[in-house]
Amino acid sequence: MAKEIRTRYAPSPTGHLHIGGARTALFNYLFAKHHGGSFIVRIEDTDQTRNKENADEEQMKNLKWLGVTWEEGTDVGGPYGPYRQTERLDIYRKYIDQLLAEGKAYYCYATKEELDAEREEQLARGETPRILEKHRHVTDEQRAQYEAEGRVPSIHFLVLDDREYVVNDLIRGQVTFNSNEMGDFVICRPDGIPTYNFAVVVDDYLMKISHVIRGEEHLSNTPRQLMIYEAFGWEAPDFAHLALILNQDGKKMSKRDESILQFIEQYRDLGFLPEAIVNFLVLLGWSPGGEEEIFLMEDLIKLFSMDRVNKSPAVFDATKMNWMNNFYLKRQPLDMITDMCIPHLQKAGFIEENLSAEKREWVRSIVGLYQEQMSYCAQIVPLAALFFLDEVVYDEEATLVLKEPQLPEVLASFVKHLSAQDAYNVDVIKAVLKDVQKETGYKGKALFMPVRVGATGQAHGRDLAETLYLLGRDKVIARAEQVIANGQ
Repeated sequence: MAKEIRTRYAPSPTGHLHIGGARTALFNYLFAKHHGGSFIVRIEDTDQTRNKENADEEQMKNLKWLGVTWEEGTDVGGPYGPYRQTERLDIYRKYIDQLLAEGKAYYCYATKEELDAEREEQLARGETPRILEKHRHVTDEQRAQYEAEGRVPSIHFLVLDDREYVVNDLIRGQVTFNSNEMGDFVICRPDGIPTYNFAVVVDDYLMKISHVIRGEEHLSNTPRQLMIYEAFGWEAPDFAHLALILNQDGKKMSKRDESILQFIEQYRDLGFLPEAIVNFLVLLGWSPGGEEEIFLMEDLIKLFSMDRVNKSPAVFDATKMNWMNNFYLKRQPLDMITDMCIPHLQKAGFIEENLSAEKREWVRSIVGLYQEQMSYCAQIVPLAALFFLDEVVYDEEATLVLKEPQLPEVLASFVKHLSAQDAYNVDVIKAVLKDVQKETGYKGKALFMPVRVGATGQAHGRDLAETLYLLGRDKVIARAEQVIANGQ
């Protein structure tokens, strides 16, 4: 590509980093990096009624956690700043004044109530709602009267009739819009704050953005933005509109949909790995071809291209997300996963805030027991609860094992042989189980299930000898004796 590739992610500071926003940021980042270009983060905060304090900092923190970095932005500066829209109001005013002077925009004194009423009337007549031309032409007398009434005008862009605007979308192909279907639109509110469609054009042009990659909900905004590019005589960037992410029912995902975790911060808090999230999100709508599904960031940068982005919606499969994170978790150093699990165990009240070296090593061994099984680190709490709770909770299958006729004999033999040992380690436990087998004649499930259920309350679990060792001899014997005493 001849021109310098510059992409941007431009979130509004209205909440947490959504998975859809994270995917958009990733696609922009990967496209720019693949072509040796620059990726910019710009904050679009002109809708001040929806802005939340520190939301932009939190979003950027989570982007960096995912491994997405940028060359220009509010935190690192750059040659085309400021990178926050509310700090660019003087810049916008200059270009608004230019449109007013050239007759391409005009002051509109109609109130919101009047415009809303007109819109309702048009809808009732089956017409496409549009701002009426009567608002374009205000005499000096009318202006004086409106201002005497205390009306503060908004500024509208004057849309030319019978014009076609063609979006050559890199994903969807050619999409055509007719100007008659849109009508004039607001580019500056009465409070002097420009609207999204105006500010985004000025920002993208002045920041030399070459490609605008964003969600398909913005496709309907694109013709209005093309009108503004045309009005200034500016070359428009290339556009690409990403298809929706659907929930597992095939419906458009709503932020109120509780069937799916929707914010990056939620995944981070649960103990997901950023590499897994990146890998999963990029495959929501992009395919490298072939059967391979595991890609590190450096792989994605090499492979990414817009011609492999699908125009059909992608379905968010939470099961696959968990599988992918499990794949990455199993391959991480145990110490790292232990560090990620410890806060969850502390929050559950299982371990204290300040761990001794010995206690940490014990916790590390427990985490190691479950590392291959966990989909995310918060799962360590239910998986490992049996090591921390005094009361044994028997699962449904375990209660059936408790009724097996050989259970009292097996447990009594196990307690006898285990109590007689001087040492206590995995090898000793394995030897004791062999002694129990010789003494009772039971083997396989008939031997191991009663011991496991008596000590853990679970019919299935990780390696039995390892589990019994980490529980500790005193706890194992006490639990087994309790089962015997209860006449189970």
